[in-house]
Amino acid sequence: MSQVEMIDEPIPFGSVQDKGAGHAQKKGLTVITAALFLVGEMAGSGVLALPRAVVDTGWNGVVMLLLCCAVAGHNGIMLGRCWNILQLRWPEYRDHVRDPYPAIGERANGKIGKVAVSVCVNITLFGVATVFLLLAAENLQTLVEDLSPHQSTFSFCFWLIILAGALTPFTWLGSPKDFWPAAVAATVATVLACLLMFIGVLVDLPNFKDAKDQQEDIKAVFLTFGTILFAFGGASTFPTIQHDMKEPEKFSRSVVLAFAALLLMYLPVSIAGFLVYKSECESNVLSTLTAGGLKYASLILITLHLIFAFIIVINPVCQELEERFGIANKFGILRILIRTCLVGLVLFIAESLPHFGAILSLVGGSTITCLTFVFPCLFYLKLSQQTSPDWPEIKVQPYEWAWHIEFILIGVVGGIAATYSAIDGIAGGFHVVPCYINMTAAGL
Repeated sequence: MSQVEMIDEPIPFGSVQDKGAGHAQKKGLTVITAALFLVGEMAGSGVLALPRAVVDTGWNGVVMLLLCCAVAGHNGIMLGRCWNILQLRWPEYRDHVRDPYPAIGERANGKIGKVAVSVCVNITLFGVATVFLLLAAENLQTLVEDLSPHQSTFSFCFWLIILAGALTPFTWLGSPKDFWPAAVAATVATVLACLLMFIGVLVDLPNFKDAKDQQEDIKAVFLTFGTILFAFGGASTFPTIQHDMKEPEKFSRSVVLAFAALLLMYLPVSIAGFLVYKSECESNVLSTLTAGGLKYASLILITLHLIFAFIIVINPVCQELEERFGIANKFGILRILIRTCLVGLVLFIAESLPHFGAILSLVGGSTITCLTFVFPCLFYLKLSQQTSPDWPEIKVQPYEWAWHIEFILIGVVGGIAATYSAIDGIAGGFHVVPCYINMTAAGL
């Protein structure tokens, strides 16, 4: 086993813990519960958009899905190793840390690295939280309209307000280890929803036997790249979840379990939607499913996931804001005020831009690309080059350098192209009325 691989094993940390300076916690996330957090935070909204993304790119989209999963999983492990290195070299990171990903950026690339990560993390998580709130409101509106005996005129703009108000108290919880049941519930809901959606698509096969194939174009490829990265773009919360583990050095096992589970959920729904619906597949696959029990059950389960995942993804932003304002790491009035204001800001953006697809593609192609493709490899290479007599040596083989550089280049080029395509799509066809101008005319 190479020295770089040993950094990811318990042995070096065991030696530190023997001296009484380790990060082992009596209470914390296990390998399984950490994996559930990863799945709960990433799955859900991504699986709704993937079938259309694959339709737009054909079998190339399936290949892209597999490759992005592999690279995102690999880089998640690299990010975990970066945090292990920080805890091994600097004892202050073995205590509670509110902003672990920016801390990695600072140790690897100085102040610039910290600021770059902080900006990307906050934009990403803020955007993801907004997408989750919008989708949950849309789903609730659809359920009420379809199941109500009378025609409902209750706008999803009102659902946004109701959901934000109901979720705010749950955002006051401290850190992931304080609300692990939310991760379990989000994961279970998503697994069941994916199963029901897969069955629902197969049941729809006779209804779409005349559907035509979608013509592929280069712009769709880049938009698909952004959509797929959004589906696997949980890196912004990885260090926060890892830091709350009983044994952070085992985080790589959680990553492997999480990405394997994601692939098992994403592939069947994506391929089935691509083969059955073809060009008639909507951007949200639930909108294409034929009305009935399977569709409504899937809607309810996905909505539950979005609600629980909202609590997970907004937490790191809350913790970093509290760190910036010097608020103590305990429950109190200042925590309540900061986190309530943050949810209010998410609500304002959702009411201003009530269109989840536009935000999803833009965030996926820009900040998520940096956090998932570029930063993990860059920071790992930088940390491995740093030396000190008190630190164990980290040797990175030439072939490892090669693929890390390749991942960085793919992320930069693909991210720029995906971001441009998303902005071009918004500028060319994004016309929506903010909720506070017209509560009934606004729409997703």
